[in-house]
This record gives sequence, structure tokens and C-alpha cells, in this order.
Amino acid sequence: MTSTTSRTESPKQFGSDDYSLSRVPRSRRLGFWTMLLQWLAQSGSISQFTLGATIGIGMTVQNAFLAFTFGAVILEIVIFAVGLAGMREGLATPLLTRWAGFGRNGSALVSFVIAISLVGWFGVQNTIFGTSVSALAGGPSWMWCVIAGVAVTVLVIFGFRFMALFAKIVTPLFFALVAWSVTDALMDHSIGDLISSPPPGQTIPLAVAATAIAGGYMTGAIVSPEMTRYNRKGSHVFLQSASSMILSEYIVGLTGVLLGHMVKSSQVTHIVLSTSGLVGVLIVLMSTAKINDWNLYGSSLGVVNFFQVVFGKRLHRGVVTIVLGIAGTVLSAVGIMTHFTEFLSVLGVAIPPIGGIVVAEYWVVRQMRKPLDETREAETLPAASPTWVPMSLVIWAAAFCVGKFVTVGIPALNSLATAFVLYSVLGLLGLVKPYGTSALDDQGSSAPAVPETATVGAA
Repeated sequence: MTSTTSRTESPKQFGSDDYSLSRVPRSRRLGFWTMLLQWLAQSGSISQFTLGATIGIGMTVQNAFLAFTFGAVILEIVIFAVGLAGMREGLATPLLTRWAGFGRNGSALVSFVIAISLVGWFGVQNTIFGTSVSALAGGPSWMWCVIAGVAVTVLVIFGFRFMALFAKIVTPLFFALVAWSVTDALMDHSIGDLISSPPPGQTIPLAVAATAIAGGYMTGAIVSPEMTRYNRKGSHVFLQSASSMILSEYIVGLTGVLLGHMVKSSQVTHIVLSTSGLVGVLIVLMSTAKINDWNLYGSSLGVVNFFQVVFGKRLHRGVVTIVLGIAGTVLSAVGIMTHFTEFLSVLGVAIPPIGGIVVAEYWVVRQMRKPLDETREAETLPAASPTWVPMSLVIWAAAFCVGKFVTVGIPALNSLATAFVLYSVLGLLGLVKPYGTSALDDQGSSAPAVPETATVGAA
């Protein structure tokens, strides 16, 4: 990696670049209701019902409520701390880390880990969807993988504003379908009896359940700036993310618990699809696209920052999305992605420390934040950033080891907390020192934002 890069050509226009290497201007931020639907769309997941059912067969409803409460509180704290920084600066996580703990070259490593993890999960979720719909609706699983993968890729090519418009359509439809299907399924059962019934399967400890709930979405919490950089106010970040947690954990999750008690199995997907037929399959396909689009979107932003730092190439985010989308779709269609879930789980432990370091630097130590403060009002980026922050990489590695090898508690939370504490203490003692200064190149993140090619009115 070099500390400076030569002038490169402007990226070709295709889709929306979505301010991948610049701040999102305040004039391009979106309204409260538009952003709220984006957050709520992340709650509309069949997999969340499955998670609830899995917990439900091993816990009473009361204990499941406690598990979802612990998970929701942990996630909300992380989302708000990281997401508020993204909102204030108008920056996605890969770019934010240049001035929030990692420096220019360290941000490339962060971008690489995030990009590989998210595009991997994009392929894995695509595979799961294709297999599930094939079993319920017929047709080869690879066909459904291709349909879902292409749909998500096309959506993400055109960027955040089209994703927000899609959320306005899909989110109400999905929850209306789910309400209809679940109500129909529960009509012949006593809700009181289900709530008071013992767990039908082997008991799941509260800590294990909370681990599954908080750990499963921790990566999404760390990359929340990808969404919150389009927010206008910090209060909006809190209200919207909290609303998403309430819907996802208490309503969707606990409904899954009741369904698990009812059918005495975690296999509850058929309840929604079998009740609603072809229309249900279509709506679930759309909701899957709305959730999985964030994996592909976050991965594309990571790749753009990685190539700009390492190779001095200013790639257009829309073009990157096509390449990643095709790769993830093909690998999911041929069934390869499921073999990488263990590797992706390891990366999942590596991502939470990034959030711990960002929060510690941005809100506690504030050694590298001053240039962002000085340029925030002008909506430009600092002319330079630190090149390396070696101690951050040491802390990152130590926190990863804690998350990977300590068996007590929630691994993702253990690694995040370790990174936050170590960076805060060492940073306040003056032991976290940046080395070198890297100027932003002419066509890098200090350049004017690429004009948006797709505009959808904000709420």
C-alpha cells in the first residue's frame, strides 16, 4: 500500500455511485418516514421467524422474551453509537475508519474484511432462499437463486434511493401477508395455552439464546453507517433503529416463538408460504431482496474503498455491484456458498472489534477526529488522513482472539467490548499513535461526488 496515489480516471457512470468515497451532502439526506421504512424492512425476514421458533422450542415464552430483550438492548446500543457517527459525518463505515481508529491503510483491511463477509452472506442467504422456495413451490433451487440474486443486484446497482423506494412498497406488503398467515395459523389454538406451555424441545440456556439473537445481527450493527449517513438527525437514528428492534425482536421474534410452540419445530416457513400461495412466494421473494440488498450494498462500498487505497483506482460503485452480484449469485446457484459458512462465521467475529475501535476513537479518545470536525460544516473531507495506526491492528487481533476462543458470554459482544476497552484505555494513555500522513488523491474521496444518476424524492 502506498501513502499517496497517482491521478486516476473518473469512474464510468452506471447506476448510482452513492457517495462511496465522499460525504453524503445534507441536501441529499432522506426524511424520517423514508428512512423508517428502510429500517423496518430489515425486520421483515422469514429467517427471524425461524430464529424465534428455534429459540421457542427450547425456552418458555417468558424466558424467550428476556432473551430477545437482552439481544435488542445490546444491538441498539451498538447501532446508535456507530450509526450516530455515520450520520454526523455522512460517511459509510469503510471511509469513516480512516479517521476513526484505523488510518488510510488500515481502512483498506477493514474494507476487505467487510466486503468478503457481506458478499459471502449475500450468497449464503440466496442459497437458503432458493432451497426453501424450491421445496415449497417447486422448480429447481438454482433457478430461484438466480431470480433472487438478479433481483437484488439490479436493485442495488441503482443505489440507496431506489432501495428506499422499494422498501416503501415491500415492507407493508410483507407484514400484511405475515399478519394474515400467522393469524390464520393461530386461530385454532389458544394463545394463552401457547404462552404458558413448556418448551417442546431441549432446553436452551438464556445466554445461548441471547448470543444467537445479538450475535446474528452484530455485523449489520457495525455497518449501520451505510444507512445512517442518509439520516438528517441523531434522534431519527435512535427512533428508527429502536423501532426496527421492537418489530424484529418482540413482534416477529416472539411470534416465531409461539409458532415454534405450536408446531413443536423450528420449521415454520411453510406456515407463511402454504397459506398465501403464489402471492406469498412473490412477496417473500421481494422481502428477501430487501434484506439481502444490504449485504451486497455494504460489500460494494467496501470494495470501492479497498481499491482506491490499495491500487489507486476510483471504481464506480454500480459497476462493482454488478461484479459482486454475479459472483454471489453464480456461487449460490451451484451450491458452493454453503461450504463457506464456517469461514464467514469466523469473519463475523472479526467485524465487531471494528465497531468497538470506531466508537472508542470517535466518542472517547478523539485523537484522529479533529479533521472531520473541521470539515464537517463544509461537507468536504479532510485533505489527508493518518497512514497507519499499528496499535489499532494489535487491538483488533487481540479482540478477535477473545471473541473466537473465550467460551463464556456472547462472542461478538466479547470481541467488541474488548476492542472498545483496550482502545479507550490505551488511547487515553497516549499509546495509540498514528504514523504517517496520506493525502487524498485528486480522484479519490476528496473529489466532488459523482452526480447521482437516479433520483427518488425523499419523504
